[in-house]
Amino acid sequence: MGVANPVERITTIPPSGLPLVRQLEAIGARSWPANSTRFDGAWATRLTASHPSKRLNCVTPLDRVDLGDTDKRMAMIERRFESFGRPLTFRLSPLASPELEQRLDAEGWRIFDTTDVMMMNLAQADLSAAMPQVPLADGGKWIDQSIAMGGIDRATKPGVAELLARIRGQYGLFLTEGADGTPLAAALAVRLGALVGIFQMLSNPAARRAGHARQILRSALLWGQQMGASRAWLQVTVENDAAQALYRSAGFHPVYRYDYRQKPDVGNGHD
Repeated sequence: MGVANPVERITTIPPSGLPLVRQLEAIGARSWPANSTRFDGAWATRLTASHPSKRLNCVTPLDRVDLGDTDKRMAMIERRFESFGRPLTFRLSPLASPELEQRLDAEGWRIFDTTDVMMMNLAQADLSAAMPQVPLADGGKWIDQSIAMGGIDRATKPGVAELLARIRGQYGLFLTEGADGTPLAAALAVRLGALVGIFQMLSNPAARRAGHARQILRSALLWGQQMGASRAWLQVTVENDAAQALYRSAGFHPVYRYDYRQKPDVGNGHD
């Protein structure tokens, strides 16, 4: 899937659409919380020493008109990233200034990941085939089985456990296993108000195309609906064709995109 010019993607989101973007950005930060968040004006700097995820280690501008003292702010923030052993990473959504995008373009900052934010109305979702599932109470088991499926790096296990403890909402851990205990699929759902977010959707590479991911997605959505959510949302990279197809067929539709950008001499970050 091709990636459109970043400035064009920002300017095609009308001002009337920005409140929803702000809402999802705020909920996303609370659902997948960094260990440390600092604000410099409307730039949110998220850093997490215990986990390398780019979502937990990035600068997210949250206002299109906040572009003052850019040189000074970037230098100060970069020093803070260096103190955490992290490369300076910008996460640019439609809330970012087009002028900032243009500056990063001119300086050669590369886009190394583009993500779609998608939503669906749960009242219109077909959950008739969903299997009610009580969320797993054993977070350690959920992490271990996610590691077994290759969805979580074993070295980040302590960081994932800390992340779950920081979630500012009602969350459910979902896990599907075979008769022998082999993990087949896993998901994390976080409900905040009328929205339920789907995170860490995983399926066992050895058991794909058997419907396990679709079934656990339905179970997580049903749980969210039962907990009072009326809409669901998630984030998926534009290059993940299989996940894109699954979510679109389930009823999700794109709302906006965001990019991760780093200097050209920096390697890619983790999810």
